[in-house]
Amino acid sequence: MCNTCGCNITSGNREFAYKPVNGMTAVSVLENLLARNDDQARHNRHHFDKHDLIAINVMSSPGAGKTALLEATIDALGNRYRIGVIEGDLETENDAIRIRAKGVPAYQIITGAACHLDAHMLHNALHEFPLEGLDILFIENVGNLVCPASFDLGQHRNVILLSVTEGDDKPAKYPVMFRAADAVILTKSDLLPMLDDFNPARAELNLRSLGSRVPLITLSARKSLDLGDWLDWLIGELVQKRGKLASDIPAQPVTDLRSISSNTRMRE
Repeated sequence: MCNTCGCNITSGNREFAYKPVNGMTAVSVLENLLARNDDQARHNRHHFDKHDLIAINVMSSPGAGKTALLEATIDALGNRYRIGVIEGDLETENDAIRIRAKGVPAYQIITGAACHLDAHMLHNALHEFPLEGLDILFIENVGNLVCPASFDLGQHRNVILLSVTEGDDKPAKYPVMFRAADAVILTKSDLLPMLDDFNPARAELNLRSLGSRVPLITLSARKSLDLGDWLDWLIGELVQKRGKLASDIPAQPVTDLRSISSNTRMRE
């Protein structure tokens, strides 16, 4: 997480960061922010569960194809499932406009200087965004392979995109992010014939070297190629999540972002 640039402090949690507390060090202020974030994330998750939907946190570096994947998913499933999207970007509503053009409700969070979403920003957005009747809520996080992995939003699953234009070493370079994944999507696969320096097998080896056994799904959202495995995974997670709720089993996320981040820092 980024202490140098100050991205820990956002429009959502600023009141907790600057509330005077005698004797608080920078470390204890940070721990307070993260604890407050986790409390709010639990509240958000309970809110999602009450609406019987699955919330998917979509993360990647900028330009990996998050919005394109959501557009292709809406085209494929929009007639069967009610989908909503909350977008996170430092500026502009460009991505939300693209999603709304598909006939799907989308709410834009402008983070300003913050290079990630946090649970408080998401909670504030939920006051403006209708969840009634939704089956799937996608949360498109800010394009960044570092900070978003440290902040639980209340989501049920994390999906990480890796574009073939980025390099097959990204899981090794950004282990916290890829350890947080419940599924990894290898995007822009239609470009593989032109990119002889990207080796999908090497990308998978780097992912498995982190101890991850999550699905690695290769597709091209723009060309609508090989979407089947992604759609099957998504529908399967929704069915499984609703089955647990029907059995009164709490729908917890598969990964614990805080523990992953803390364990990685201890190893380093």
